[in-house]
Amino acid sequence: MLRGAKLTDRRFVASIPMALLLGAAIPSMATAQTSPPHAGEGDIVVTGEREGYTPTDTSAAKTPAPLRDIPQSIAVVPAQVLLDQRALSLQDALKNVPGVSFAGGDGQRDQVNIRGFTAIADQFVNGFRDDALYFRDLSNTERVEVIKGPAAVLYGRGSSGGLINRVLKQPDVNITSATLSAGSFATKRGEWDVGRFDPKSGVGFRLTGAYEDDGSFRDQQFLKRFALAPSLLLGAGRDTTLYVEADYLRDTRLMDLGIPAINGRPVDVPRSTYYGAANARNADATTSRVLSQTVILTHRFSDTLSFRNGFRHYTYQLDRHSTLPSAVNAAALTVTLQHGRLNRDEDGWSNQSELTQKLHFAGMEHTLLYGFEIARQVKGAQTFASRIVTVTSLFNPVLPVVNDASFTKLSANSNTTFDTRGLYVQDLADLGHGFKALVGARHDWFIQKTYQLLPGQPNLARTDRKWSPRAGLVFQPSAAQSYYVSWSQSFQPSAETFALAANNADIAPEETTNREVGAKYTLFGGKLNIQAAGFILRRTGIKGSDPLTPTRVVPIGTQRTRGLELSGQLDLPSGFQAIAGYAYLDTRVTASANPAFVNKRATITPENAVNAFLTKTFDGRFGIGGGMNYVGDRWADPANTTILPHYVTVDAVAWVNVGSVRLQLNAYNLGNEKYIISGHGTSPLLNMPGAPRSLLATARGSF
Repeated sequence: MLRGAKLTDRRFVASIPMALLLGAAIPSMATAQTSPPHAGEGDIVVTGEREGYTPTDTSAAKTPAPLRDIPQSIAVVPAQVLLDQRALSLQDALKNVPGVSFAGGDGQRDQVNIRGFTAIADQFVNGFRDDALYFRDLSNTERVEVIKGPAAVLYGRGSSGGLINRVLKQPDVNITSATLSAGSFATKRGEWDVGRFDPKSGVGFRLTGAYEDDGSFRDQQFLKRFALAPSLLLGAGRDTTLYVEADYLRDTRLMDLGIPAINGRPVDVPRSTYYGAANARNADATTSRVLSQTVILTHRFSDTLSFRNGFRHYTYQLDRHSTLPSAVNAAALTVTLQHGRLNRDEDGWSNQSELTQKLHFAGMEHTLLYGFEIARQVKGAQTFASRIVTVTSLFNPVLPVVNDASFTKLSANSNTTFDTRGLYVQDLADLGHGFKALVGARHDWFIQKTYQLLPGQPNLARTDRKWSPRAGLVFQPSAAQSYYVSWSQSFQPSAETFALAANNADIAPEETTNREVGAKYTLFGGKLNIQAAGFILRRTGIKGSDPLTPTRVVPIGTQRTRGLELSGQLDLPSGFQAIAGYAYLDTRVTASANPAFVNKRATITPENAVNAFLTKTFDGRFGIGGGMNYVGDRWADPANTTILPHYVTVDAVAWVNVGSVRLQLNAYNLGNEKYIISGHGTSPLLNMPGAPRSLLATARGSF
């Protein structure tokens, strides 16, 4: 297990600029322009104007700005990468982002850690919070953005290590495409994408969707999902524009939490081994249903003043049944299996009103953003009392038949309301002489109320009023170079996602502070983008059990991450395209009332991780490519008792264009590496094996 450098925070920060200056000679190789990259010849364009591997802009700042102007590390996984890798999940997309690691998500949801901190509630779509606990589908997703570090100044609570924003496909293209995929483990998926756009009238519509029916390398695992997303655009190119979008998803799968561990390692069993019910398809299935609607109205008063109002409403239902390992007897070599049920029912809405103003003041050009957000979420949860269903062999489990219908006793039943009011302002200022500044602040009123529906349990309430500031300075000596320093803060309330409890209702929010320096290079006319960032991220007031009174929760912890991230994207006219990244994360618990946790590393976060993917197109008709992911050792639990070993996986792709049809073959884990891709993050017993060698064939027709 690699260990982090023993540096003080001050020495670490001081060393980063020296490392960044080593790249100062690189821009001399580049041209001074920052024009968008050219599309590769012969590629089938399936989402309008092709972005390639080197996006140059972002919606992260909520004001029109290129990536190089934002004093923050931002990773973008564009549509072309999703296409070439045939990414079918958010996890597939995020393996291209340094600093992101994967959690099991209780077998029911997308869940990752960013820079060593959980991002369970830090999911967004088109800038709106999307924190329901489900697996997202990418059939309507144009690209995935990861905004690193605290971002509460624009997005509100959360985002210790960063947040994930899905940018949806827009109804501003003419497209008719159908995609069929089939592969290993009975994978079958169909997608459609139909859009019409009239630039004269500014009217467009689009309908995307998918149906998937999969098996798995895991015993009894299956997946059935259906997604449908219509959208409408009125007034494109006019002063007033209306965008309307809806999204429906139904996802049913086995709730699979992987394999347990013994003696500090996951048990050495075939990766197909399932620790659950013998009748898992009936007893251990989980179903999520999500329906959302979004309406965005924009109006341009003049070239210097515009207004945007966005409204999003969603409903979410979860029906979860699970059997999972709850204890291991190392002496007897047995595992205890426990079964339980959980229902969730959510309804929420949010409204964002934003005014963007450009003005010349004090000899400087300013782009000002004024915003107000109001939101309400009502989250209901029913937890049924769980109980042990068997104790069986750890290495050769005999699975029980579980009568799920007999689990009817409620152990918890609550409704929680989250009311948000947020005022924010941000200024992106051009100071002249190559200097730019981004400063902003937000004030949130976050009101939580939990109503207990079982007798004898108290209702709870809490209101937090918090400021979330940010400040950053950018220096651009040329159009190819951009250097920045930044500072930002976020807050995490006591019950950021779940219901308040008696032991946390009186605790103030945790706070996260990020200090960062970085460099961004836009080389060869925008055909090569390089990004480097060094940072110290600190979260204080982390809640934990009082050693003297274990049932009492107190703010006793501090976790720190010192890190370095490097990433690059390449898109050459010769047909070469690449995306690559490296992350070094030194994570530590620096303070805790429990001495056993002090100096422990963050869970499921490798100290070193590398990703790379390269493709080459020939004659505009066919292409090949491949890539690798290296993930270092990770700890499965906060006490650092169980290691998830490091691994390397290698993938490959080949495609050929036959008329208007693209035939593609993806191969994953060519070396058939046996590895653990994710852990639970709080328990050493729930570790998900990665898939063995597999193939996926795809035919995509554009008409």
